[in-house]
Amino acid sequence: MNLSRLLPALCALVSLPVAAVEIDGRLDPQEWAGARHITDFVMVQPLSGEPARLRTEAWILATPEGLAVAFRNEQPAGVPRTTQRTRRDQGGQLDRVNFMVDFDGDGRTGYDFMVTIADGISDEVITSERNFNTDWDGLWHRAVTQDETGWSVEMRIPWHVAPMARPEDGKRTLGIYVDRVVGSTGERFGWPDISFQKPRFLSEFAKIEVPLYEQSLLAVTPYGVVVNDRITGDTDYDVGADLFWKPNGQFQLSATLNPDFGQVESDDLVVNFGAVETFFGDKRPFFTENQGLFDVPFGAGNSRLLYTRRIGGNADDGSGAGDVEAAVKLNGSLGQVRYGLLAATEADEVGRDFFALRATRDFGTQDLGTMLTYVDRPFLDRTAAVYSVDHQWTPTAAWNIRSQVVASQVKQAGQASEDSGLQIKADYEMGEGWRQQLWFLHLGDELQLNDIGYLDRNNFNYLRYELARRFPNLPETSAYASHEWRWAASTRRNDHGLSIAEAVAVARYSERRDGGSEYLDLATWTDGHDDLITRGNGAVRVPEKLYLFWERSRPRRGYWSQYVNARSAAEGLEGAEGLGLELNFEPTLHVSDSLALEGVFGLQHIPDWLLWRGGTRLASYRSDIARIGANLEWQIGTRQELRLKLETLALDARLRQAWEVGPGGEPVAVPTPADVSDFSLSNLGFQVRYRYELAPLSDLYVVYSRGGLDEDNQSRSLADLLGDATSLRDAEQILVKLSYRFAN
Repeated sequence: MNLSRLLPALCALVSLPVAAVEIDGRLDPQEWAGARHITDFVMVQPLSGEPARLRTEAWILATPEGLAVAFRNEQPAGVPRTTQRTRRDQGGQLDRVNFMVDFDGDGRTGYDFMVTIADGISDEVITSERNFNTDWDGLWHRAVTQDETGWSVEMRIPWHVAPMARPEDGKRTLGIYVDRVVGSTGERFGWPDISFQKPRFLSEFAKIEVPLYEQSLLAVTPYGVVVNDRITGDTDYDVGADLFWKPNGQFQLSATLNPDFGQVESDDLVVNFGAVETFFGDKRPFFTENQGLFDVPFGAGNSRLLYTRRIGGNADDGSGAGDVEAAVKLNGSLGQVRYGLLAATEADEVGRDFFALRATRDFGTQDLGTMLTYVDRPFLDRTAAVYSVDHQWTPTAAWNIRSQVVASQVKQAGQASEDSGLQIKADYEMGEGWRQQLWFLHLGDELQLNDIGYLDRNNFNYLRYELARRFPNLPETSAYASHEWRWAASTRRNDHGLSIAEAVAVARYSERRDGGSEYLDLATWTDGHDDLITRGNGAVRVPEKLYLFWERSRPRRGYWSQYVNARSAAEGLEGAEGLGLELNFEPTLHVSDSLALEGVFGLQHIPDWLLWRGGTRLASYRSDIARIGANLEWQIGTRQELRLKLETLALDARLRQAWEVGPGGEPVAVPTPADVSDFSLSNLGFQVRYRYELAPLSDLYVVYSRGGLDEDNQSRSLADLLGDATSLRDAEQILVKLSYRFAN
C-alpha cells in the first residue's frame, strides 16, 4: 500500500466536519455526539423536586446554523397521548415540550419554543421573570416523530431569531430551561429544578457555555390587502412591506411602510361601562417582533409603559383608526448595554408621532434599566414624555427585590403638568414551600402614561402583603396533585389620603391528577370610597364589598374537554347584601384530532349595578347579561386552517334608583331624571377565517366578518335580545390578505 497516498486521505477524513443536525425528528446518535445531554429531569408540576416519573432526555448543541435541541420522551401505551392538533399559540393541556433560552444569560429576556406531540407550536417572549407573551412569532424549525415507546422532537433556533450581546471572550453564556408536559395528567418534568410558579424563574435558568456563532438575515415581507365593504359596496386596496435586517448579533433593524392593520384577528366582545378602559393584546407582526425589551410593566394588572395598541388606535379627531405611515425599530447592544428604539408616525394633520427608547445593563446580582417615551399629538396641541428607571436586586438566592421610578411631563395648550410614580416588590423564598411578598405602589395624582402606555388609574397608593405556601406532595389517593395557598392583606388610598378600602383575601390554586386545574378566590373590602366612577366629579362613599370566584378546567377525555367558572360579587350600594352571580361554561367537542367545536355559554345577574350617568349623577340597576357563542377550529393538513368565531351578547338593565353625590361623597336618592331610564343592548361578532401557509411567516388569509351593536332605552328580555343580535349588520366585510417573506 502506498503510504504517501493513504496518509493524506486519513488526514482529510479526520478533518471532516461533524455532520450537521438534520431536523427530521429522528435522533441520530452521530448527529448529537458532543451535545449537552440532560437526563436528570425532576417534577416541577407539582413542584416536588422528585425524579421525573417518565424518562425524559434532552440534548442541546450549538451549531453554525443555529441552536439545535432534541427531546426523547418515554410514553408507554398505559399513558394516553393527547394528539389533537392546534393552531399556532393556541396552547391547551397537551403532550408537549418546552425549550426556553435566555441568549444573553442575564435574566432580562427569554424565549420559549414549544412543540406538541401533534406538531403544534407556540413561541413566547419571557420578561419580568415569569411574564409570558404569545404575541411574538419567530422563525424556527422543528420536527416530531412517534413510536410505540414514546415520541421525539428536534428543533433548530437560528441565531438571528433575537438580538444578542457579543461576549468578550469568544464564548456565549446561555440561560437554559427545558421541560416536558404529560397532557393526560398535567405533570411537568423540568431541568433545572425551577418553576414559573415562583417569583424568580428567568434569572434561575441554568447557565451553559457554547461557541460564539452569529448569523445575518435580510428579510422583506411585502403584502397586499383587498377589503370589500358589504354595506357600502366600496372596495379598498392597500400594499405595504415589512423589512427585517440583522447584519450581526448586536444589531437588528425592523421597519414597516404603510403597515397593514386589517383585522385578521378579532377581539372578544366586551361590555364596559366602567371608568377603566379595556386592555387588548397586539398581534400586528411589526409590534411583536423583538418587542420583549420594551415590555416594561408598571402598576397593577396589564399596566405598562408601552402599549402598542395606541399606535394606529383611535384618532384624536374621532374619525376612526389612525393611519400609520411608517415605523422603525432598532434592537442591539453596545458592550454590556442592550438598547432599543421604536418610532412610528401617523398620516394626515391629525396624525401622531410616537417614540420609545430603552436601555438595560446587567451587573450580576443587580440589573438596571431605563426607558423614555415621547408622543406628539398636534390635533390636541399636546406632547407627553415619560421617564422610567427600573432596578432588580437579587442579593441571595432567596431574595428578589424590584423597584421602579416613573415620571411624566405633559404639555397641552400652554399648560404643563408633572408627576411621578414608584413601585417596590420584594419577594422572599422562606423554604419548605413558604414564600412572602411585600408590594408598595405609588401613582401620583397627575401621573399620565396613557398617551403611549397603559395605566388603569393614577392618584393611587397601594400596600399589599402576601404569604403563600405550596403543598406539592399530596396523597396518591387525592384527586389533587398539589395546592398553593395564598393569604393577603392590602390597603388602598388615593394620593390625597382618601381611603378607598382595606381588603383581605385568601386563594388556592390546585393542580389535579386528571391534568386539569382549579382555582378558588375569596376577598372582602371594607367600606370606603370610589373615586373613579364619576370621572373626576367627586368621590362616592361606598359600603363593603365581597368577591368570590371559582374556576375549573378539565382536559380532553374522549371527545370532550371543558372549562367552567362561577363568580359572585357585591359591588353596589347595597354592600354584601347585593351579591350577584355569574356562571360561564365552555365545553369543547373534539370531533377528531384536527376538528374541534367549542361552545360558550354565560349568564350573569347583578341585583345592584351602580353606573355613572353624567356629572355627579349615578343610578342603580338590576341587570342580566347573557353570552352565547361558538368557536370552530379545523386544522386542514399541515398548511391550512379554518376558524369560525361567533359571539352574541345581550344586556338588560332595569332602573332601581337614581342618586346624586352629596356632601362628603354620600349618595343621596333623588327623583328619576328624564334622561335616566331602563336600557338594553345586543351585540354581535362573527368571523370566518381561512389561512393557507405558503411558507414560514408567509400566508394567504381570506376573512369574512360581520358585527353590530343595538341599544334601546327600554327593558327587553334576554331571549329577544339574543335573537335580534344575529340579524345585526352595522359592519360586514370580506378581506383578502397575501403576504410573502423573502429572506436570504
